[in-house]
Amino acid sequence: MTGKNVTLRLLDKADREILKLPRPVKGAIYDFQHKFKTNPDSAGLRLKQLQGHDKLYSARINDEYRALLLRLADDDWLIVSVKHRKDVYAHLDRLTYSVNRVTGGIEYVDLQVVQEEVLSPPAPQTATPSSPTEPLHPAEPAAPQPLFEKWSEQQLTDLGVAPSLIPVVAALTTEDQLLGLVEYAPQLTGEVLLALYDGKEYDDVLEQVTAPVAALEPVDTEDFRAAVERPATIVTTTDDALREALEGEDFGRWKVFLHPTQAKLVTRDYSGPARVGGGPGTGKTIVALHRVKHLVEQLPAGRNKPVLLTTYNKNLAADLRSRLLALGGEPLLSRVEISHVDQLALRTVREAEPGNRKRIIDEAQAVREWRSLLDELGEDDWDAEFLNDEWTQVILGQAVTSRTDYFRARRAGRGRTVSRSERAEIWQLAERFTQRLDRLEVQTWDQIAERAAQLETERARRIQAIDRQREEAGGLDNIHMADGSGGWLRYRYRHIVVDEAQDLRPAHWKMLRAMTAPDRNDLFLVGDTHQRIYKNQVTLGSLGINIRGRSSKLSLSYRTTRQILRSALNVLGQETYDDLDGSTETLAGYRSVLSGAVPDLHSLNDWEDEREAIAALIESWGDVPHEQIAIAVPTNQMASEVAYALAQHRIRALEIGPDGPRGDSGVHIGTMFRFKGLEYQRMIIAGVTDGLVPRASVQQQRTTDPARYRLEMQRARSLLFVAATRARDSLDVFWHGEPSPFLKELIKVRPPVAA
Repeated sequence: MTGKNVTLRLLDKADREILKLPRPVKGAIYDFQHKFKTNPDSAGLRLKQLQGHDKLYSARINDEYRALLLRLADDDWLIVSVKHRKDVYAHLDRLTYSVNRVTGGIEYVDLQVVQEEVLSPPAPQTATPSSPTEPLHPAEPAAPQPLFEKWSEQQLTDLGVAPSLIPVVAALTTEDQLLGLVEYAPQLTGEVLLALYDGKEYDDVLEQVTAPVAALEPVDTEDFRAAVERPATIVTTTDDALREALEGEDFGRWKVFLHPTQAKLVTRDYSGPARVGGGPGTGKTIVALHRVKHLVEQLPAGRNKPVLLTTYNKNLAADLRSRLLALGGEPLLSRVEISHVDQLALRTVREAEPGNRKRIIDEAQAVREWRSLLDELGEDDWDAEFLNDEWTQVILGQAVTSRTDYFRARRAGRGRTVSRSERAEIWQLAERFTQRLDRLEVQTWDQIAERAAQLETERARRIQAIDRQREEAGGLDNIHMADGSGGWLRYRYRHIVVDEAQDLRPAHWKMLRAMTAPDRNDLFLVGDTHQRIYKNQVTLGSLGINIRGRSSKLSLSYRTTRQILRSALNVLGQETYDDLDGSTETLAGYRSVLSGAVPDLHSLNDWEDEREAIAALIESWGDVPHEQIAIAVPTNQMASEVAYALAQHRIRALEIGPDGPRGDSGVHIGTMFRFKGLEYQRMIIAGVTDGLVPRASVQQQRTTDPARYRLEMQRARSLLFVAATRARDSLDVFWHGEPSPFLKELIKVRPPVAA
């Protein structure tokens, strides 16, 4: 057999197994795959069929390790496992592989490993002397109940559980055993069992977990060659992808993985705007990136950029660019405009008004200008933050241009009710404020967004007028009308994809709606309102973006362990969240297939002790790459102080700014806001102290403005939730003095570790 065109693939489960091997073995595997693809029959590889198996072979990687491969065809092979040579031949009858009759994907299970790691009894504990009060002959404990006894073998098989694992599933009696099995089981088996264990009904699991990944055509369970091409068989084939899998330096391998459930959302043909929701780590951004790739692949050839990919801030936009480049290279990037939404709005305004060169101030600076104005006027009846929010969310947000319109403006969600006379006062103050900004030659991002929305809405009206003229003229263009418009007007984009949709302002949505023609697949939004960390609450339907009937939700986390997930959900409490369209949204059914350590809580006497304890913890982690460690704190000042403390321990730190980390290597430190969209192997959240999380000023609103207090508390919870769910392997929460009230439930079930 010639090896010139041999295909060698790596099964997903083998990929994870290899990550745990010593680095020299990983290097040997990389060399092995090159040799194998060149000539599988090379004497040095010692390729041979395993006894009792018609498709399973072993091949030599080095003196100690062997690859187990499925022979799919003469020139097509799949690595399903890498084992030490002494383990390859010991239990050949316990190695099972099959084509799942539901998904049509290839599944490989080592039943011996499952038996030893999942069902074997724990080592006996050293007995401790009985206390005098214990009975001499205690009653026999009741036999533990099997976790899945209420479901029949046929039901489990119909849901997609691997048949070879049904006896193991029947023997499971503890959550630890279940989580252990999930680590070794095929993916669908794990997802089905976790959904059943979490309380979902059989029909719900069939509809929500199994049906989305079921094969579209009848499955031939003997055809492995066809099975390897189905989405359910997750494999790595390219040299670069294999190298990344072997090096294992980027723990975020899941960031390029597309689950079959996600794939259906990516390729679906939508009749209008569509939205994908879901909790942290469920792959919403991955769906957005693959959606961009899918849309580009449907485009006719050209050199323009008809697809816009946008998000809320600069460092997220930079991350999207690098990930899209990894996904499709320069050819994909050449057809996509990638911009954070404020940058897009600014470019739109400056294109239309090239003389507009006012300096831009952020929200904190705007609030300071409000305070200065109130001081100058001797006004002490109004709060500067309240007025700024009223100006941005109601007056600018609804494009209010007159006092009369402001009297009619909706204020849903604003909390405090204002009378007609108070509205008159607010309008007068808002007019003075805008005059003040003009005098200072400054403008806010909210003003820019609203101006861009006006410009784009007017542009859309002109395009629609031209289209009507064309229809009335029997399809002919009105040359004079086109000339008068300054050129042949077209919508800026054919498709727009929005990441972190929950954080955009109303003006952003009006601008984006006007930038693309209302049509099939025009707008595709991903986001989670539980992660809303800014004040921008919108109802999309009121802004001309109707997503009813085109909303989907992802519920499986690929990043955060079940233990961290539970703690993070505790932080959210019983708050209710909207769905961007006037209804409520929950994280019901949100779950993870990953398991790990329960988060550690650390109570210290003061902030200095906290910083020292953090440094000691990082030192104890030894070889963990520092760029995979992050520390989130409430304020910029605290970030600088933590960085200084780490420097005293010779631990390099990188502060995260608006454009991301300021350097290449070191522990990442920043405010909780800065970690949106990022993820780390180990996450530390520090300064989670009452008065800092939430801020003391929020508590002061409890009696003065209860509705605003509730919204601010919800936003503070969301910020802590976002920070906590950046973690993959471990989460440590620190505070000094009185802990944040958001930690109340966590402390009940997980007391702080000793300092």
